[in-house]
Amino acid sequence: MNDYSKKWIYLILLSLVWGSSFILIKKALLGFTPLQLGGLRIVFASLVLFLFGYHSLKTISRKDWKWIIAAGLLSSFFPPFLFALAQTEIDSGVTSIFNSVVPLLTTVVGTVAFGVIVTKRQILGVVIGLLGTLALIVTGMEFKPDRNYAYAIFILISAAGYAFNINIIKKHLAHLSPLAVTTGSFAIAFFPALLLVSLSGFFPEFENNEAMHTALWYLLALAIIGTSLANIFFNKLIHLSSPVFAASVTYLIPLVALLWAVCDGETMNGYQLLGGSIILLGVWLVNRRKKIS
Repeated sequence: MNDYSKKWIYLILLSLVWGSSFILIKKALLGFTPLQLGGLRIVFASLVLFLFGYHSLKTISRKDWKWIIAAGLLSSFFPPFLFALAQTEIDSGVTSIFNSVVPLLTTVVGTVAFGVIVTKRQILGVVIGLLGTLALIVTGMEFKPDRNYAYAIFILISAAGYAFNINIIKKHLAHLSPLAVTTGSFAIAFFPALLLVSLSGFFPEFENNEAMHTALWYLLALAIIGTSLANIFFNKLIHLSSPVFAASVTYLIPLVALLWAVCDGETMNGYQLLGGSIILLGVWLVNRRKKIS
């Protein structure tokens, strides 16, 4: 199978897996606090990665570790906590749409921090996408005034972290295997996450908490499939394609997430869908820089 076919397969798989992650976070929050959920997600994902990728750490040089540390903190440590915190106030379907700004921010970060050349069309796409984000926040505040849309900032911070991570991997870590990059990133996140889980009161509380027992299954699916395996697939996608193409997985993630959200009884109005469509239009313009070969 050639690289062109592989990258589209990875794109579709990631869309299905990550699109399902938002509903899993929602269900896991019924038993865990955001701190517990974020920490346990990292811990379980790390243990799976250590099992399969421990030996790949030997391929990471001392020079590489500074970039692994940056990638680990930006994409593996902070986002699990920030997404869990955001979904305490914002519906899972809306969260997935906010996450669609990743390709836009990938372009901005690539241009400003990594010297990537962009076209006028891409600049227009970034502006349109950011306007769509603003429209989504404003309409959401009117449609569901009981929700605190200030929590959307946590999603945007996570998206910025992913944008830096994509550019770092493409520019500085492309010579390493996706398994090595992923395992190294979670090795950085593992011990701080374990410390936070210990401080959260999870261990004395878990034994007699029925809600935690039920939520644990959602958390395990989120950690093992939606985090450890998905990150390996994503890093492979980055190696096979351009940063913007890899980030465009967020084209399809909201479609999967919204389907789960509707099945779970969430509602959205037409203006929110319009705001999401504007974001995706911006992402499409950004991704049209050139034909992907």
